[in-house]
Amino acid sequence: MSQPSALPAADSLAALHPGFKSSALVWLGVMVALWGFSWPVMKICVGLAPPLWLAAIRFTSSGLCLFAFLACRGELRLPPRADWPIVASVGGLQMMAFTGLGLVAMQYTDAGRAALLAYTTPLWAVVTAWIAFGQRPTAAQGVALCVGLSGVAVICSPADMDWGDSTVLLGNALLLLSAMCWSFVILHVRRHRFTARPIDLAPWQMLLAALPLIVIAASVDGSPLTIAWTPELIGFLIYFGPIATSACFVISSEYGRRVSAFAMSNITLGVPVIGMLSSIFLLGERVTVPLIIGLTLIVSGVALAALAVNRKAAAGRADTALRSQAGKANWPTA
Repeated sequence: MSQPSALPAADSLAALHPGFKSSALVWLGVMVALWGFSWPVMKICVGLAPPLWLAAIRFTSSGLCLFAFLACRGELRLPPRADWPIVASVGGLQMMAFTGLGLVAMQYTDAGRAALLAYTTPLWAVVTAWIAFGQRPTAAQGVALCVGLSGVAVICSPADMDWGDSTVLLGNALLLLSAMCWSFVILHVRRHRFTARPIDLAPWQMLLAALPLIVIAASVDGSPLTIAWTPELIGFLIYFGPIATSACFVISSEYGRRVSAFAMSNITLGVPVIGMLSSIFLLGERVTVPLIIGLTLIVSGVALAALAVNRKAAAGRADTALRSQAGKANWPTA
């Protein structure tokens, strides 16, 4: 997520405190590992409880943790009116839709495949910006898109999935749809001028995601009292919610601002890789040649997309600086 402009820049922090950047990388590595391992955990959970209740419980427990965290720090407050659109966008699309659709999909597909297809989001953001806002991809973005979508095509081809099984097709389609939902949020976050810090908005976004999910889950799957509340399920839910969601959000907010946006984008590429590898070793999911090829192409495409955005932003800053210097050169000198 974009950070408020009031936060110190990564370079400034690193210059003042050289240990800041290294400690940030350690904590961000922990965050990526926790997110990656959450994919096989989610796969296990969908075999123990209805997916919509899992999504509802995730954001209910995570939201309560963040409400308590901010309250203990004396920082809990209502979102400013200017940030209501981003609360609705993140809560409705990134949290509710992305997670709900993803968990439903995981009933029909492997966790490693799910992690990989879900993290195609930056590629869909390029497509969405083109279709919705008329922003034609640059040459670099075009290459990234071709490489990444080639990976999606390989993974979703008959060579790696059973096209005769409608539930398999449904699972993969829901995963791609969830990634597209998140892509709209990426574009919104890039354009939104934050008034409050993202962490101040997060519990309200989680509340906005949790309430509709509870209503939908109750309508579709009935009462949560019918779930077999075993110690195993409770332990997984604690990991999935308070640890891999609320704690990781705190890590992202506190340490993500100490590295560049480009570095953050590349660090998070570890999530689908860890998700797939952990699913192979913990769940015994199959490894196929098309899956490995698809993984390589998708990760490469997303990395190239991040590089293209970074170059575009750097070019924009350089152009602004040149315009500023040209303006100063024409200022009256008294």
